[in-house]
Amino acid sequence: MERKTIEENKNGARDYAVLVGLRSPVLGADSADEESLAELAALVETAGGESVGMILQSREKPDPHSFIGEGKVEEVKRMVENSDATMVIFDNDLSPSQIRVLTELCGVQVLDRSGLILDIFAQRAKTKEGCLQVELAQYQYLLPRLVGMWTHLERQAGTSGKGPIGSKGPGETQLETDRRHIHRKIDKLKAELEEVRRVRGTQRQRRMKNEIPVVAIVGYTNAGKSTLLNAITGAGIPANDRLFDTLDTTTRLLTVSDTLDVVISDTVGFIRKLPHQLVEAFKATLEELEYADLLLHVIDVSNPKWREQARIVDELIRELGAEGIPCIRVYNKCDAAFTAQQEREKDAVYISARTGEGIPALLEAVDKRLDKGTKRVVIHLPYDKTGLLDGLYREAKVEGVEYGETVDVTAVCTPRIMGRLKAYIEGWVEPKEDWE
Repeated sequence: MERKTIEENKNGARDYAVLVGLRSPVLGADSADEESLAELAALVETAGGESVGMILQSREKPDPHSFIGEGKVEEVKRMVENSDATMVIFDNDLSPSQIRVLTELCGVQVLDRSGLILDIFAQRAKTKEGCLQVELAQYQYLLPRLVGMWTHLERQAGTSGKGPIGSKGPGETQLETDRRHIHRKIDKLKAELEEVRRVRGTQRQRRMKNEIPVVAIVGYTNAGKSTLLNAITGAGIPANDRLFDTLDTTTRLLTVSDTLDVVISDTVGFIRKLPHQLVEAFKATLEELEYADLLLHVIDVSNPKWREQARIVDELIRELGAEGIPCIRVYNKCDAAFTAQQEREKDAVYISARTGEGIPALLEAVDKRLDKGTKRVVIHLPYDKTGLLDGLYREAKVEGVEYGETVDVTAVCTPRIMGRLKAYIEGWVEPKEDWE
């Protein structure tokens, strides 16, 4: 039985959600505040629902039973009844038992932030790889929550055979059956993703052999990554003002300058409190960062919290093991936020992906950062050396071939290729060492 997403409730109608957050010093990064609740409301909208109320509770520590305390639960219940809400969504992560208790007390479905994000990913993943990654994350999220959550899988009747399915706890036998089922699914999904990694590795080796640099666009969700990719490549990715609007990685070949082509790809937007299951599951996609030659960290400077968002992205880059990769900070939406009087960061680039402002400066910065001595040269191959032409097509950017007394090839070549063919390069001058 497939799990329904938030926008597919039992009546086929739009879901209305009361949002609840707990602010507590013991929760650390999982603590809620006004900003995170506003972000949660945007996530609900992305999922196809609508927030109809917000409650932010402050406590020294969470209540182990109901998370926010019985009194505050009553307040939530009243808001649900008064607003005809169909669900309650918490900005914090809840334990399986807390979800069960809160569902019983509130009388409507209860989700936590991680569950909502997983739901959005389930709706929006399009490629086979993306769907595999989301499904893996869902099963990893579900496994510790089996008790009290028996709508995901078809259940066997109890030992008596009486009563509707799911009307009672599944019992130890059914729980173990479900656990084994989920473990098998997780193992199968990991194997399929490993095959995806293998294919990606083959493609990566081919790119490395051809010495085509890889540029990865990273940033907080809704920072303008897809808009930037569209602006510089014409990729045509839908770019809407919604969180996680695009999830699947898009890769394009980009001509940066007359001597530099790169493979450029966007990545899924990062967000605070990104579910651990998603970080793990998406490593098959995000591992591209590890092999990138350059990162473009897109930052939405029109957002009042852009510094915090940039910090979150930096932390996730470190978690993914990509902190040693050269990075250009790309401050986006400057047409709406920056003035000429504001101090600008050295080595950063300031753009508007929407208007195209600053794009030439960005390409120039990429070209400068990835400059490895690539040059356009004319190679005069004797006819008995035409076998070298196949290698040039594989490893260089061949722009023209003319047949005369020799085979004259115009190509953009790396220093390694030029060193191999220097005897045939027109006007070749041995490069000087740095100490000369």
